Amino acid sequence: MARRETPEINAGSMADIAFLLLIFFLVTTTMDVDAGISRRLPEKQPIDAPPPPIVKERNVFEIIINRSNDILVENEYRKVNEIKDLAIAFIDNGGSIGNPIEYPGKQKEVEGKDCSWCEGAKNPESSDHPNKAVISIKTDRSTEMGTFIAVQDELGKAYTFLRNRLAMKEFGKTYTQMLKEEDNAVNVSDKLKGDIKKIKVMYPEIISKSENK
Repeated sequence: MARRETPEINAGSMADIAFLLLIFFLVTTTMDVDAGISRRLPEKQPIDAPPPPIVKERNVFEIIINRSNDILVENEYRKVNEIKDLAIAFIDNGGSIGNPIEYPGKQKEVEGKDCSWCEGAKNPESSDHPNKAVISIKTDRSTEMGTFIAVQDELGKAYTFLRNRLAMKEFGKTYTQMLKEEDNAVNVSDKLKGDIKKIKVMYPEIISKSENK
């Protein structure tokens, strides 16, 4: 009896299908890309760098991060989660009552005015005005980037809190909401731009970064 041969399966079309599936997954698959953050430790200043402007001691809020990542705020050891409230108290102090304030450049909107919108303690030994309040961050070469960023984030929260509070009083919505409206709007109105600028001028973010010597 003749032996029957087993018919072969044509696998050529399967290879084409596998190739098409590979192309499909390559086209439709999304890959998460970790975006970096635009912050870095301050670089060492050159010897011939111009000296910084003279600022009154009471208008400087000093934060030092040493090589062991200890945080000193005004010469006292503090935890990261304490920085926000301390910064708010400093920025919002408004201690220059009855004294004229002068600001150069684009800050004419508040020139010669006390901080009527400040809700701080009005301590004469603390900052005169939000436009004079300078936050100084000094780091060591061995400071970890994570600690530096954590401090920056707390300072950002402090400014956001003050701006949101002021915007709510002035315009009935938070500063964060105003920024979202600006981002989502096709044509941003001049009024919205002006309102955002006003909040920034009344609570400007003034942060100085340097290497601790």
